[in-house]
Amino acid sequence: MTLREDAARLQSELVALRRRLHRSPEVGFDLPHTQAAVLDALAGLDLEITTGEDLSSVTAVLRGAVDGPSVLLRGDMDALAIVEETGLEYAAVNGAMHACGHDLHVAGLVGAARLLAARRERIVGSVVFMFQPGEEAGGGAPLMIRDGVLDAAGVRVEAAYGIHVGPGSRGTFQLKEGTIMAGANTLRVLVHGRGGHGSRPHQAVDPVPVVAEMILALQAWTTRRVSVFDPVVLSVTKLHAGEIVNVIPEEAGFSATLRTLSEASIAQARTELPPLVERLAAAHGCTADVEVIVGYPVTVNTAPETTDAITVLRDLFGPSRVEELSAPWMASEDFSYVLREVPGAFVFLCATPPEMVGGDIPMNHSPRAVFDDGVLGDQAAALAALALRHVGARSG
Repeated sequence: MTLREDAARLQSELVALRRRLHRSPEVGFDLPHTQAAVLDALAGLDLEITTGEDLSSVTAVLRGAVDGPSVLLRGDMDALAIVEETGLEYAAVNGAMHACGHDLHVAGLVGAARLLAARRERIVGSVVFMFQPGEEAGGGAPLMIRDGVLDAAGVRVEAAYGIHVGPGSRGTFQLKEGTIMAGANTLRVLVHGRGGHGSRPHQAVDPVPVVAEMILALQAWTTRRVSVFDPVVLSVTKLHAGEIVNVIPEEAGFSATLRTLSEASIAQARTELPPLVERLAAAHGCTADVEVIVGYPVTVNTAPETTDAITVLRDLFGPSRVEELSAPWMASEDFSYVLREVPGAFVFLCATPPEMVGGDIPMNHSPRAVFDDGVLGDQAAALAALALRHVGARSG
């Protein structure tokens, strides 16, 4: 049978696993229920399995019939602290939600493990399956790298692949060579003024209008100091000041997410934003604490592996289902840490239910985000095919 035919036979099993995970989402690095579900699903596949000591990771190694290179496939497992509003019959009710589709990523990776285990005799080398916690919570990937996931097969993986679901026409695969996702960074500002009575602002130094001016200045910075050919997205997402309506607060502050596409742009932000904010504060008689926190790096697909992935996916699903993106997504991914260490490619799989296409489609991280688990068989087949490109039976 072909990969797609075998994957279709697994579809109902993968849907059941996905919905089990969706009902009981877990946040962060400690995912005991999710880890147990993965271990149950992998039981009987003759894999070398290790689990993390300080995070609920699962690393599984499939040994082929013949020694050779190794390749890594990754699925992230954690959910978000969002109250679900989808109305699905299997919706979560514990205050968390798989609003970014990681439940599908887990089920799809389990499916790939099953497909490849059934083809062990044609595998030359090893496949490493990376079930990763903490993608949303601050970087589970570097922790698994620290614990040796890239060398779990005994030889360094020669390539790594991941698939992420998102909005769009169901079943379409999207990817591009080079930068495919932005780096995620944080700007934090705390302005110190002098508090006072709300009726007598001239006897205080009010930090609130200073913060407002800073926010406007930052928007001007992104359009006047940053090249349009290396764009930056800066969104202020948190504001805080006083608690009492007739009191001018001593302090006010804000935080912003800062998305960048290159090392040059984050270096520019780190150089220019602190003095910009500090001088605005000084102009109003205030001081400011400014911090630019560098987070996830940009996610960069290497050229040979991207070309291979496009070829594999077009051969498997047809050219009409593979789209080469013209620009990166400005969201971020900690799979970027893996791709800083080894070549590879990150792929998007559109999973919007057909009845929602053309309407107001909720994005990933929305409490109303819905992903069609009808894509799971194809997701599993795609991951398996990408692995076989590196470790499949070879002639000569």
